Amino acid sequence: MDRRSFLKSVTAASAAMVASSCTVSRTQYPHLSAMTVTGSTAASELGLVLAHEHVMASFQPYGDWLKRPTPYDPDEVVAVMLPYLQRIQTLGCRTFVDATAAFLGRDPVVLRDLARRTGLNILTTTGAYAADEHRHVPTYVSEGTPDSVAEQWIREWHEGLDGTGIRPGFIKLGFNGRPLSKVEDTLIRAAAIAHRSTGLTIGAHTGPAVAAFAQLQILNEANIDPSAWIWIHAQNEPDTARHIEAARRGAWIEFDGIRAAEIEAYVTRVRTMRDAGLLHRVLLSQDSGWFHIGEAHGGDIHPYDVILTEFVPALRTAGFTQNEIDTLFIRNPAEAFSVRTRLT
Repeated sequence: MDRRSFLKSVTAASAAMVASSCTVSRTQYPHLSAMTVTGSTAASELGLVLAHEHVMASFQPYGDWLKRPTPYDPDEVVAVMLPYLQRIQTLGCRTFVDATAAFLGRDPVVLRDLARRTGLNILTTTGAYAADEHRHVPTYVSEGTPDSVAEQWIREWHEGLDGTGIRPGFIKLGFNGRPLSKVEDTLIRAAAIAHRSTGLTIGAHTGPAVAAFAQLQILNEANIDPSAWIWIHAQNEPDTARHIEAARRGAWIEFDGIRAAEIEAYVTRVRTMRDAGLLHRVLLSQDSGWFHIGEAHGGDIHPYDVILTEFVPALRTAGFTQNEIDTLFIRNPAEAFSVRTRLT
């Protein structure tokens, strides 16, 4: 068998393995639902989930955006990104979580168009992003209180985003990975208020543990259960004991930078969590994609298929069972992104 034929056979086998997994969840979580850009969907129908990806991104600072947003053609974004989403759909993916924050390239109409064209469930966000040294923080956050900021996110949950009627699937926050600034403190307190009102999960771009545990402390004071919170970019904290500690409290630990060159490192992270009895608190994704607004034809796009063609087979080779793989990519995301209030 030549190399091309071999690669085709591996891809086909991976797709068959993943597709067969997607039926496992259909009897799970019968009373839970997730909010996608096309409406509410039973959590049991989410199938295999990529828990943290991006269709497009804009790194224009908020102050510059206020003066003149960098223009883009939504039809071009759809045309460029559609084949990448079709590819993962053919490989067995059923749900795509777009973690793009407001004022960082979020466009719910583009996502809805892509969802309709592919048949994928796609989730989008409310919330605000203070990472990147607060450059993307809107005025209503920088000058607001936790109550006033939460009011905006709650309104987006009930009425939809940017006048579209499209409702968010979770609250996306961004932190700089240090002790919390005043704005970051406002964000997590607002998220606690908004979660209590909406039931939306809080996904927090966090990285190092110092910021993670500061958030968990504030959520604890607000009587929000850690299971309502996702530690995004947890791979950027080198101390695995901190992952284990947060997971034992009930938090979701998301390792989301999977690339072909780092497969073994991510297998090791997942194995460490499994050996601690915490596989049921792990989410996995690639943080890939990104039609870069302002770059010709979106610039350099990173495909979404490495998990499906390389990482899942690597887990199997490392001794992970199909049931464990289903836990990571089907059961865990279905629970993590279901809409329900989680209090202590």
